[in-house]
Formats: sequence, C-alpha cells, structure tokens
Amino acid sequence: MFAMSKRVGLFLGVNLLILVTLSFTLNLLGVGAYFSARGIDYQSLMVFCLVWGMGGAFISLALSRVMAKWMMGVVVIDPNTSDPALAGLVNTVYVLARAAGLPKMPEVGYYPSQEINAFATGPSRRRALVAVSAGLLGSMDQEQLEGVLGHEMSHIANGDMVTMTLIQGIVNAFVMFLARVIAFFIANRGRDGESSVAPRRLVIFLLEMALSVLGMIVVSAFSRLREYRADEGGARLAGRQKMIDALEGLRRTAAYADLTGKESMATLKISGKKGFFSLFATHPPLEERIARLKAAV
Repeated sequence: MFAMSKRVGLFLGVNLLILVTLSFTLNLLGVGAYFSARGIDYQSLMVFCLVWGMGGAFISLALSRVMAKWMMGVVVIDPNTSDPALAGLVNTVYVLARAAGLPKMPEVGYYPSQEINAFATGPSRRRALVAVSAGLLGSMDQEQLEGVLGHEMSHIANGDMVTMTLIQGIVNAFVMFLARVIAFFIANRGRDGESSVAPRRLVIFLLEMALSVLGMIVVSAFSRLREYRADEGGARLAGRQKMIDALEGLRRTAAYADLTGKESMATLKISGKKGFFSLFATHPPLEERIARLKAAV
C-alpha cells in the first residue's frame, strides 16, 4: 500500500512539475491566446505546441532514472558490495561500458521481480542507469547476461534515450498543432461568427486522442529500429553468439518478460508484440531479432 502511494505521489508530482515549468516558460516567452475572432495566430500556436510537446518529453527524460527507481522498485548496487553475484553484475556492466567508450560508468541496479527483463535509462551517457530483474539474474548464465547487458550498453552509447525523447517531443508537438488547427475550422460557431469554446475544446481532445494513436505508430517504428541497432552493438561488445544466446534465452522465457503490467514503462521492456498490435510495439519480435543476427554472421 505504501509503495503504491509513493508511485501515485510521484506521478502527480511529476505532472505538476511539468505543468508549472511549462506554464512559466510560456509566460516568459509571452505566448498568450492563439485563437481569436480573426483566426489563428500560427506563430503563437507553434511556440505553444513546441514548448508543451518538447518540454514535457525532456522533463520526463531528466527524471527518467528517478521514475524508473520508484516505479520499478530498482535498488542501486553499491560497487563495493560483498555479494558475489551483485559484484559480478557490476563488474560485467563496467567492462562493457568501457568497451562501449562511455565517459562515465552507469548506475547498476536490480529490481525484485520474477519477470525476465532488463533496461537502460537516463538523460545522457554520463547519467545512465542499467537495471536487471531478479528473475533474469536467476535464469541466465554469464554469457547470456553479457549479451543482454551489451545490448543495454549500446542503447546508452548510441544516445537512444535522447533520440527517442526528441522523436516523441516532435510527434507530441505535431499532434497538438494539427488538433488545434483542425478543431478551429470544424468546431461549431455561434451567431456572431466566433468559435464556441466548449465544442472546440471537445473537438481538440478527440482529435488529440486520434492523432496520438498515429503518433504512437511513428514513435514505435523508430523504437524498433533502435532495438535492431542495439542488438548489433551488443554483438560487437559481448560477442555475436552471446547476443544470439541471450535473445534465445529471452524467447524461451517470453511469458515472463513483463509481469509488472505498467504500460508507462513499456519502452523498457524486452518483448515485442505480433499481428496488428506490432504497429505499437516498441520492440520487434524476438524471432526477427535472432534471425537478423544470424543472417549477419
């Protein structure tokens, strides 16, 4: 109960921080109303959408390590730990991080879940977090673990977190902009020719929901591309066969790849989806990832 309260508090706190920060930024920029009886002030609307779309995404990125620790219950491992299994995990991450040329060693953590998963997050290559589940630690051998961690090191080295934040921010801005432009022209109008505010807001809300679905398809497609790239990076860092063995191990335990049920953390998950829902999957199917690595041998 206490853990749930902390997570709800974090969610509300982050959203309040985003709201206050972006509202203050818009006031500094002097961005006011963008709808008027004469039409749309496109410049003000573009600034409004960019600030909200990009700003929200980058604030979330800046807080990504904290949010992952709270929402997933990640415990950061002391590099000087006396636990041989955890010490070995930290050492493996550090060896791969040096091979990847990272300027600073990432934080290493684990979270007490029986799901078979691992993820990397953080606002930059200097401030990254790599975490693995207790289930993954208990089910994989050292070579498979090196493959998984090599993949995560590649995400950090490639700057995938920042890249995906930029893409998400741009998509957010486009969704907000298009929804408001379209709503201006299709909302009901009163007798004086001015747009009726209430219907327009409803239309904006509905359009943002619909356009966000299309935006998710775009963002997910970019995310799947970064996964293939990280697989190749993991193969270079840990060895191609280790990377293949790691993915094979994940495929055999795919049913345990996500036991948290947290959709907000979907981009941190290893498993992909099939069929129509593959359009919204942040990861390609493991079978396709394995086939690509084998074909490149």
